[in-house]
Amino acid sequence: MSSATALATPSSLDVERLRADFPILAQEVHGHPLVYLDNAASAQKPRQVIEAIAHFDASDYSNIHRGVHALSQRATAAFEAARDRVRDFLHASHSKEIIFTRGTTESINLVAQTYGRAALNLGDEIVVSAMEHHSNIVPWQMVCRERGAVLRVIPMSDAGELDLAAYEQLLGLHTKLVSVVHVSNALGTINPVREMIRLAHARGIPVLLDGAQAVPHVAVDVQDLDCDFYAFSSHKLFGPSGVGVLYGKAALLDSMPPYQGGGEMIASVTFEKTFYKGLPGKFEAGTPNITGVVGLGAAIEYVNAIGLEAIGAWEHELLAYATARVGEIPQVRIVGTARDKASVLSFLIDDIHPHDIGTILDREGIAVRAGHHCAQPVMQRFGIPATTRASFAFYNTRAEVDALIAGIHRVIEVFA
Repeated sequence: MSSATALATPSSLDVERLRADFPILAQEVHGHPLVYLDNAASAQKPRQVIEAIAHFDASDYSNIHRGVHALSQRATAAFEAARDRVRDFLHASHSKEIIFTRGTTESINLVAQTYGRAALNLGDEIVVSAMEHHSNIVPWQMVCRERGAVLRVIPMSDAGELDLAAYEQLLGLHTKLVSVVHVSNALGTINPVREMIRLAHARGIPVLLDGAQAVPHVAVDVQDLDCDFYAFSSHKLFGPSGVGVLYGKAALLDSMPPYQGGGEMIASVTFEKTFYKGLPGKFEAGTPNITGVVGLGAAIEYVNAIGLEAIGAWEHELLAYATARVGEIPQVRIVGTARDKASVLSFLIDDIHPHDIGTILDREGIAVRAGHHCAQPVMQRFGIPATTRASFAFYNTRAEVDALIAGIHRVIEVFA
């Protein structure tokens, strides 16, 4: 059990003790203590995950599923234990509904190239939202272009909230799938996905949720939500990069053709015909990122020991504090003011380019993200080229928010 156990209650976290689990945070950058506020791009790994990865590689590593020797059997057991952990984390009904991929992007591409290709015909429609990451736009554009289908977009308000009335109007006889972000990476908006799924299912339309920004901050129960697909990435969840998850309802996954061909995903092969494995093997061709999957399992164990309820409560408090402090600065405009948000604060400072803001903040030891955040349609919606984005995790503190505020004032001073 992780040492994070018993450090949390539903209303509080011992943040300083948790920070000690993250070696990378105990350093200086340009002579200042590191303030890491780029968690929406990639979160840091606790030593429990680092040690789990090192132990596996040093003691148990082997290729999986194909060996009768002890190392292969131990590696297979660790890999499949991680799958079971993901199943429990998402509250899926069965481990075969958990497909390992390289990340959220590949998970969405998998659905686009299998379900999308099979379901879409000339004039059919895929519905996405105006706040999607490029990885939930481009794969659908590709398959729509190939199949003669159309991408329809749910509009959003100036606050960064989706227009549910407009969404309901978009759902029609030609709608084959809704694919929408659970939490916006550019705005922090938590979308009302339960209601959106209900409205789609009332018309027999399946729903995919991009959960990359959701799973580190909110508890997800795919059976309770009743989503048909759910995708997320390990590296947002304090695990290693290069690993992702696609959850899919078994009946849908069974109906979909394989995404890639190769080893592991076959039952038998001749030069005349190939028979594929059942779930999940059908979608896991080739040797996977075995060590990365084990690391993801360790990351989930770590997060579970703290508790997502406690994590969400602290991050909500931190975001509220940061929003209030930033809102006191006349030169700053916050982009994304939805009523329900998670962990992201995007902003502009007068007419200073976000890259310049990010550069000056870096000299103060503060790591933020500056740019369009792979969400250019969001920037176009607000008539801006980019934003500066501070994104929080449970290991961030009020003192780090204060450092950000001081850094913003330093930016304003430099450009005065």
